[in-house]
Amino acid sequence: MKSSRQKTKSFNFKQFSIEGGHSGMPVSTDGVLLGSWAYVENINTLLDIGTGTGLLALMSAQRNDQLAITAVDIDRSAIESAQYNFQASPWQERLKLLEGNILELNFDSQYDGIVCNPPYFNSGEQSANEQRAIARHTNSLSHHALLRRCYDLTTPSGLASFILPLVEGEQFIALASDLNWYIRRLCYVKTTKTKDPSRLLIELSKVKAEPQESTLTIHSNDGYSDEFRSLTQNFYLKM
Repeated sequence: MKSSRQKTKSFNFKQFSIEGGHSGMPVSTDGVLLGSWAYVENINTLLDIGTGTGLLALMSAQRNDQLAITAVDIDRSAIESAQYNFQASPWQERLKLLEGNILELNFDSQYDGIVCNPPYFNSGEQSANEQRAIARHTNSLSHHALLRRCYDLTTPSGLASFILPLVEGEQFIALASDLNWYIRRLCYVKTTKTKDPSRLLIELSKVKAEPQESTLTIHSNDGYSDEFRSLTQNFYLKM
């Protein structure tokens, strides 16, 4: 009988590798975009919610060599994968891993930054693989509850960064506004120049400011665009 615990594809970056194990979420362009775009400079502490294989935590550790990072996941297989990847990285002493529900875990202090590639399927057929279903469906963590918890866990000047599909991202922003968040940065992601945006990179703050909006195109006629290469060149091997 074939096991339902499917092996997640592994991936090599310039300064670290991701062994997927049975985490349920392979390395994705969305994750690399968020890990490259989120503000992690000039902050001391970061919380990675739903770390999966630990990708966002590891990217953040590479970008800021003083950053102390706490990574959280509810899934035991994800925790095992992230633990392996953290220990194999150059930054294991700055990476802390917690297993549990972000809504129920107790934290000693607030964080300067939060990164999260949140679930976004609100309904429909669950994935055949249980780990992937947990990672991708909002049945396990509603956006409203996530935003409230992030607000509680960030310092007064703290920032929270997310990536979502366009429609879900617009709904997410409306929820955030109702919960006293303000948009600090917003990036519309397009696969090609002629396509409509398909993703939103969202940075939220507790402090009101004029939102900075931009557009990022991933592909050009001859491969990756210059702007995508510039954003991700410190990570991808062939950039």
